[in-house]
Amino acid sequence: MMNKVPPHLCVRCKGYRKLCGLPVCPIMERFRANIKAIMSVRGKEVKGATPPSVIVGEAHYPNVPVIFNVPPNVRGDAAKGFDDPLGWWGRVGLDEIIRRRAQQVASIVKVRVTDPFKLYDNEVSVAAVSLKPVESEAVLRKPPKPRLTFSAGLDPVGPAAEAEEVRVVGNARLPRPLEKLMWDDLPASEGAVELYRKDVDMYTIIRAFSLGLLGRVRRRKLVPTRWAITAVDRTLTNYMLRRVRTLPEISDIELYEGEYLGNKFKVILYPGRPLIEWVEVWYPLTVFTQTALRPLIIYNRATPLGRTETLDGGFDAAKFAVIEHLSKRGRKAAAIVIREVTPQYYASVGNWHIRETVRNALTRPPRKYSTLLDAVKDAVAGMDPLTRKEVIELLVPVKYRKLDDFLR
Repeated sequence: MMNKVPPHLCVRCKGYRKLCGLPVCPIMERFRANIKAIMSVRGKEVKGATPPSVIVGEAHYPNVPVIFNVPPNVRGDAAKGFDDPLGWWGRVGLDEIIRRRAQQVASIVKVRVTDPFKLYDNEVSVAAVSLKPVESEAVLRKPPKPRLTFSAGLDPVGPAAEAEEVRVVGNARLPRPLEKLMWDDLPASEGAVELYRKDVDMYTIIRAFSLGLLGRVRRRKLVPTRWAITAVDRTLTNYMLRRVRTLPEISDIELYEGEYLGNKFKVILYPGRPLIEWVEVWYPLTVFTQTALRPLIIYNRATPLGRTETLDGGFDAAKFAVIEHLSKRGRKAAAIVIREVTPQYYASVGNWHIRETVRNALTRPPRKYSTLLDAVKDAVAGMDPLTRKEVIELLVPVKYRKLDDFLR
């Protein structure tokens, strides 16, 4: 569970003394971005292009909020950069991601999950899966207000207000495979796989799944975005896993590395069935570990059949990237993914950065080893001695080590 920065510390700091140890004050960053967005809104009307960015919430299910995000007065291709995981990766830092997301005004409409066609009729769901930004307008019930909260771990979200009406005034351009599939009467999971096979990007598939554009026509529903992300990750992983289990094993033990937004990833592939182990090391004195005196270690694993011990969206994102790599490579392997979360990761921005960093790491040339123990030792070399020892014993138990490992 996420710990909060104590309010008394924020009061003493006033946003500039950095008493919490963060490089910037996330509360003030969000507040400044919110103010900038609100100054762009005249009265109760918001005009601009959605990147696209549409989120289906979970509150009050089955009558859920649908959040339509628009950066005020930003039009055309310039709007794309306000919500673009594939374009952001490796190019845009955490501060800038927070600013861009916080500058969007969130227009909220309430929709019953069994009525996804309501959003199709006014083209909101179509705009959400467009390949390019779509000109939009919203009439709000009240002017949006900046939200200031003493919880430094909140997702960066811009000012929001309930909308009387959301209008899509531009023309959406959909991926051709999705345009053809939208009215096919087939299960949503099969639709997601079909789109993936035809190279529709992951984030468009997630939005299509969430907004009820996939599935049996008479039984379609809105799916909260957080649930849809996990559902699509798991659906596509299990689809690829069926093939990966039949492939020949890799012949070497390989170590890949990647880093982004203060998160470091090490991926070890070694000969064996596609068992995937996941270790997170959360360092102390971060927004998420305020009271921890030493690194916190979290462990999870997925069997070769795809079953996980604990539900974890971050692990699902990493697992997808690993199985995708093996499927494209035409080999099977067991895998270990180690994630180190440093104090530089001071605000949660979703699981997309995990998926994309692991994907990117697996495109780089790996280092190769003769034993799994050597690979794990190299992967944890930068950790403190006690944490290093715990992770090694967790991943390479004594009973699996060879006599040579001890003699060496």
